[in-house]
Amino acid sequence: MHNLLHPHPKFSIITVTYNAAEVLEDTIQSVISQTYRNVEYIIVDGKSKDGTLSLIDKYREWIHHIVSEPDKGLYDAMNKGIQLATGDYLCFLNAGDRLHSDDTLLQMVHSLRSQLLPDVLYGETAIINEKGDFLCMRRLSAPEELTWKSFKKGMLVCHQAFFARRELAVKTLYDLQYRFSADFDWCIRIMKQTKQLHNTRLTLIDYLNEGMTTKNHKASLKERFRIMVKHYGWISTVLHHSWFVIRLFYKP
Repeated sequence: MHNLLHPHPKFSIITVTYNAAEVLEDTIQSVISQTYRNVEYIIVDGKSKDGTLSLIDKYREWIHHIVSEPDKGLYDAMNKGIQLATGDYLCFLNAGDRLHSDDTLLQMVHSLRSQLLPDVLYGETAIINEKGDFLCMRRLSAPEELTWKSFKKGMLVCHQAFFARRELAVKTLYDLQYRFSADFDWCIRIMKQTKQLHNTRLTLIDYLNEGMTTKNHKASLKERFRIMVKHYGWISTVLHHSWFVIRLFYKP
């Protein structure tokens, strides 16, 4: 892998949408208003039936790739985005989420010090409401030094604030057997292949606080538990997450 530090690495920002007209505009604007210019913007839409497509059309000249076709769900659409990307790094910015400020990508590049381009760039996540107001920082904060073993304790870095090298992503597509937590598994599999992960020490993402339904939340927790057992084994997972086991298996 050619990893020499490029003074202006290219970012591929991928937004996956489905009937997201109400929240998509802020996301698009946060990408196209970046002061850092070496950015490719990709939108993969699942054939929306609301005003999503006309909104995308309004910004067409700033969007490098637009796909609108039925897919097999969120992670299938993300895999399509990976295959379209040409940047050094990928970022998955969901509809409703935003890059934290207009110079977030510029600050990320300025934080790079090494002669080598790291395999992963990561940072912190702020939680916002529908109006875009700051609510709080994400409950789990990014560790000073991130490795694949860090996620034994849970997803310490938000998926959106985890920028992976495209070469790694292309050979590590999302596993479609997971409906809710394939991003958790994907980040671990990416990190297992990395040599250098770079903590930008920046707040990178404003994450829209959506109330996931209780049913999905429980299904998502079960998937995460399976993913942890797969990567870290039963004993470690139960030791780190005994509360998790109780909630999963004993709650009526």
